[in-house]
Amino acid sequence: MKRIALFCLCFLVATTAWAGEVGHENVDLSHRMTLLVLQLGVILFAARLGNMLAERLKLPGVLGELLAGVAVGPFALGGVALPGFSEGLFPIFGDFPLSPELYGISTLAAVILLFMAGLETDVRLFLRYSATGSLVGVGGVVFSYGAGSLLVVVLSPVLFGVTVGWLDPLPIFMGIIATATSVGITARVLSDRGKVDSPEGVTILAAAVVDDVLGIILLAVGLGVVRASQGNGMDWAQIGGMAAKAAGIWVVATAVGLLASQKISVLLKWFRDRSAIAVLALGLALILAGLFEGVGLAMIIGAYVAGLSLSGTDINQVIREKIDPVQALLVPVFFVAMGALVDVRELAAPATILFGLCFVLVAGAAKLAGCGLPARLFGNFNRLGALRIGLGMLPRGEVTLIMASVGLTAGALDARFFGVVVFMILVTSLIAPTLLARAFGGSGSGLVKPVNNVSDTEVSFRFPSESMADLLTGKLLRAFETEGFFAHTLNRREHLYQFRKNKTVIGLSRNKTDLLFTCAKSEVPFINTAMYEVVADFEQTLKELRRPLNTAAIGRRMQETDAGVIAQPALMRYIPPDAVTTRLEGDTKEAVIDELLALLDAKGYLVNRKKARADLWARESSLSTGMQYGIAIPHGRTDGVNRLVCAVGVKREGVDFKSIDGEPSRIIVLTLSPKHLVAPHMQFMAMISQALDEAGRTRILAAETPAALWKALAGK
Repeated sequence: MKRIALFCLCFLVATTAWAGEVGHENVDLSHRMTLLVLQLGVILFAARLGNMLAERLKLPGVLGELLAGVAVGPFALGGVALPGFSEGLFPIFGDFPLSPELYGISTLAAVILLFMAGLETDVRLFLRYSATGSLVGVGGVVFSYGAGSLLVVVLSPVLFGVTVGWLDPLPIFMGIIATATSVGITARVLSDRGKVDSPEGVTILAAAVVDDVLGIILLAVGLGVVRASQGNGMDWAQIGGMAAKAAGIWVVATAVGLLASQKISVLLKWFRDRSAIAVLALGLALILAGLFEGVGLAMIIGAYVAGLSLSGTDINQVIREKIDPVQALLVPVFFVAMGALVDVRELAAPATILFGLCFVLVAGAAKLAGCGLPARLFGNFNRLGALRIGLGMLPRGEVTLIMASVGLTAGALDARFFGVVVFMILVTSLIAPTLLARAFGGSGSGLVKPVNNVSDTEVSFRFPSESMADLLTGKLLRAFETEGFFAHTLNRREHLYQFRKNKTVIGLSRNKTDLLFTCAKSEVPFINTAMYEVVADFEQTLKELRRPLNTAAIGRRMQETDAGVIAQPALMRYIPPDAVTTRLEGDTKEAVIDELLALLDAKGYLVNRKKARADLWARESSLSTGMQYGIAIPHGRTDGVNRLVCAVGVKREGVDFKSIDGEPSRIIVLTLSPKHLVAPHMQFMAMISQALDEAGRTRILAAETPAALWKALAGK
């Protein structure tokens, strides 16, 4: 971390040393683009460092990105004069802290963020728990909006000497901001606790959908109020008409999008290439975002509608996979830019601090009561369950920040109230996960009485070995793609997959020798048929594999010596000096392998010696690892190690390894790699095979001590 920070500092100094004077007034396009490129470079480094630091402290990465933005912004380090930048690397442009170019990029990032949020919305999950979830979401919005607006109306004259009415832009926007929930932070806690599918977890997620929908509608109304107040004023009829317009456009656009989603999917799939499908889907989101902005609503509303419309299609996961790198690039820019808008001087004012504390407490209490009471009164939850739901809806995050940025741009908020919003995000994101984890920590049930959960059907198949299940998984992926499904790897390490075609969604997970499908009951016959056909194809493959293979010829090619120079430092990185011996005592293959395993175990390189031995012998029994020229390379992948390890031993009399040339093996190289972690297993074996050429074998057999043997392996 220190090296990275030092590199960033040196990079910044180096770039500013040669740059010409760059101001924010009367500069040509080239200079403004130069400034933008430098700002983006600094932002990306600052975002990454902030994210890493926050995650090391077990905090959401977004908090680190926000604080990084505060640090590099124009009101902090970004405003410090540097060589070539008299007003700092982040100069204030007129009355707005950021340049139009940088703010434009952050706006694009917000559109992408809401588009992806719409794609991730599970409509089926929402409908399944729509009753209680809707009540919880509505309750949270009503209570939070009322509390946030009331606090502004009551405290503004006392703390800031400004009297505002209920229909003024400031209380309206602060009320809207108080309604937003960052369900991503909650989802992480639920996932860590294994409670995503619990009644409380599903209710929280369903309520979050309602919360977001109502918040977006309120945001549209709020924008209309601000624009009307900046004109000739407005009356209650205008407010009602504006609310109806906002809600009507949103509902109609969403309904049309959901109804036409399959046709849109067919149109996009006409382009075949997955990258093209994702890019054009994003293009539709941008067009819809622009149209919504054109009719007086916010861009992010149109982006959310576009994502929601495509959330139930079979190209959902395709779009998310391909757009995710774009999101990973741009979204941190948005959070850092939002942090840069915070004026730390305004935030440090006593009146602002006092208002911020009151706002956090009141808005938090309103969210707890507004979400917890409906769950307790109208749901199937007891006090503990209601508390869990209330705490789950408490965090504020990206949606809150987007709403605040819209309000700042519209002139409804000033710098101090924007700082209050950031303060609320920081406090709730720090406190809520801890309280929620404690609420779920006990074994108590949050339900008044047990309920029968409605879930998809599970179909399982068991096979004789883990390797067979792994091979069948690969064949299943290809078979489903042949049937027109989009096959997705959700988590390669945990062997989680998903198949989507039109409205059909099938999940697949592999647990060692078991394959488990999750699907609708109507899809069970298809699953059974697909599994039968794949197994039949696998049987045919096995019959073909029973034909004799010329393994000896392939083995000889491993030791061809015309491949070029071997990188000895890269090779020796995996052969510790204390894991070599020149005095193997065993007279059989089993004995010398056990000696080398014992050597690795004694030096602490094995996690589980018994597991490592079993996996090594499973590999050895399938095909002997005796090569030629007196070399044997017993190897295997196993959970008995957590990194690639190697031990080398010499048995001058030789041991029978059933080698290719029939000669006894004198140099034994035992290699173990982790089964479920990335390791250069085959690359290492290829290097060691090349390193043991005639000169290498001569040096090794001449070595009398372990130190001399290690030097001989290193080519010395």
